[in-house]
Amino acid sequence: MGDDDECRIQDRCAQEADRIQRFFGRPFFLSATIGIPFCVFKLLFGLTAVRVGTGAADVAGLVSTAGPSPSPALALFGWLVVAWAAADLAMNTGRSALDLAGRPAPFEYCTIAQAGRLVGRPLAFLAIDTFLSFAIICLMLWSGWIVLLTTTEAYLWYAATTMNLISLSVVSIYTEVKRGR
Repeated sequence: MGDDDECRIQDRCAQEADRIQRFFGRPFFLSATIGIPFCVFKLLFGLTAVRVGTGAADVAGLVSTAGPSPSPALALFGWLVVAWAAADLAMNTGRSALDLAGRPAPFEYCTIAQAGRLVGRPLAFLAIDTFLSFAIICLMLWSGWIVLLTTTEAYLWYAATTMNLISLSVVSIYTEVKRGR
């Protein structure tokens, strides 16, 4: 094989690598693997807060009746989180649909990043949303509320976790393989 053949093979490999890298940065991929799973975490956290705040978890036999009494403030907070999750889910779904249609989105991935757009810092605000999403995951785990999820909700949680973590791993592996060339 001559030098020209090797160059062509390397060029083809580089083009393929760039195509994969571009896919990882597409709004469809980012929404499907990060944004939508984060929306699922927020939604399930909000629903669980509503359940605990209204005492519905006690009625369902999911927590001990010796626990704290219902809290309207916690239930209201839960509904606000549900609304936040629904808005973010609509934004992520919209960005994905527009990306698949080949059109740019006139809005960000989530409400917090949209607020950041108003002050010219959408990525900084997106980082805040990411922090809050991870905090929600930790709160669900460390509060013990994770056991309050119904079977269907638990499977949604598992799916969101799987999608988020596996995609992060795939991108990390790809990046390291590409770097090692």
